[in-house]
Amino acid sequence: MKIGYARASTNDEDLNQQRRALRLAGCKKIFDDQISRISTKRPGLDEALEECGPNDILVVWKLDRLGRSLSHLITIVQELGGKGCGFQSLSEGIDTTTAGGRFVFHLMGSLAEAERALIAERTKAGLAAARMRGVRIGRRKAMNAEQLRRARALLEAGERPADIARMLQVGRSTLYRALDVQHARGGQAA
Repeated sequence: MKIGYARASTNDEDLNQQRRALRLAGCKKIFDDQISRISTKRPGLDEALEECGPNDILVVWKLDRLGRSLSHLITIVQELGGKGCGFQSLSEGIDTTTAGGRFVFHLMGSLAEAERALIAERTKAGLAAARMRGVRIGRRKAMNAEQLRRARALLEAGERPADIARMLQVGRSTLYRALDVQHARGGQAA
């Protein structure tokens, strides 16, 4: 059975054109969402995917109606394939029930994977270059060297750690962690 899925990004966008195209393609059931592409909650899509079983075909009007991104689209189509279900996109002419359609889709998947790998490599290279320039990567320290010296002095003077943390406007666990780091470094400020 062919199962259709339609999605409109805004309330102003009309789903009728998509529904009409899906009915003409032979879809017996059509599920839809009137929701943004980036939204992770798509009840219509969830219902359509639940409905899909072996030998069924999920049909969409255009690829961008189904996935939030290329990797999301590939994940959905792979899940469908795992259930023995095919996928068709009417506008792009992709049909995973044919050898040519599977080839095109796998090619798209390979390109998406290569793109993710390139992005990861560029990110690592950028972080390494920043570290070499002396840029500190990561979260800023909660307590500076002066605050640590003051905390140590107050602690040695008999102040309670909870009172010291309140004075310095940090959490007790932050104070303890900072003092342990300082202690581990032989009394030098972190």
